[in-house]
Amino acid sequence: MKKIIFGICIAINLLFAGNLLAQDYPNKPIKVLVGYAPGGAVDLVARTLGQSLSASMGQPVVIENKPGAGTNIAVKQLIDSPPDGYTLMVAANALAANMSLYKPQPFDIDKDITPIALIGRVPVVIATSADSKYQKLSDLIKAAKANPDFITYGTPGNGATPHMAMKFFEQAAGISLKHVPYKGGSPAITDLIGGQLDLVAVNMLEVAPHVKSGKLKIIAVMSAKRSPLFPDVPTVAESGFPGFEASVWYSLIAPAKTPASIVKTLHTQVEKALQSKEMMERLGSVGGEVSPGTTAQFTAYLNSERKRYEKLVREANIQPD
Repeated sequence: MKKIIFGICIAINLLFAGNLLAQDYPNKPIKVLVGYAPGGAVDLVARTLGQSLSASMGQPVVIENKPGAGTNIAVKQLIDSPPDGYTLMVAANALAANMSLYKPQPFDIDKDITPIALIGRVPVVIATSADSKYQKLSDLIKAAKANPDFITYGTPGNGATPHMAMKFFEQAAGISLKHVPYKGGSPAITDLIGGQLDLVAVNMLEVAPHVKSGKLKIIAVMSAKRSPLFPDVPTVAESGFPGFEASVWYSLIAPAKTPASIVKTLHTQVEKALQSKEMMERLGSVGGEVSPGTTAQFTAYLNSERKRYEKLVREANIQPD
């Protein structure tokens, strides 16, 4: 009986301490980790979100870029941080994919992180040079079936989200293309413009300026619906593959065991930010859209993405750079 009473007292004390922490949260600057170099899409989203959170929560939000190992360095720093709401991370698809890509498994999203909110999505696109013979997705599929492993496409690297997206597309279309991995999307786009590649698969942020200048042409977007930036470009889904979607998504996560009250506070503030004109315009400017929803919905989505990537990595034998 004494042990039971002692256990109840500990639980009550922990709950009370957690409530006090939440009531006082935040009372110092919040650090948000980004597993990519400054200037990219994830960094842009993190800084825009950080500005909104800082304004609404009354504390500075500091973005800390920790690129390397496919974002695993940043995730490791996150999960080693105190679960007090003062170290967070803006993560993308690699969070769901890296558990299968890397051996030994670098982390476990069920045990090591606390999901907070899905922020938004930006399409992965398939682009060609403006004078390419592949002016439509059907042209590409027809040529690829006639010449397997002949048509080349560049991506930001083995295991990168656009690479995974193209593998999903190859499976759906029943074709086999020749992958050329790069260290980022920019050098792949440069080689496409220079004639060394047939296609690139990158996020819309990277390719949009070259499309607007007339150097490149997007032949398909991999999002569920057409992009408002390029409304004339069809989706893969409406080009004969109903239900197909492969977008880059962005989310906010925290270390495991972050108090539920702090998670609730952060989720509320993120949802408020997603309703702001600035956030909508910033994501819209790169062809994306905000993705409001509950923490439970994001958690379910994250787990479904993990399973989808696990199956793809196993079947396509994808190896990280």
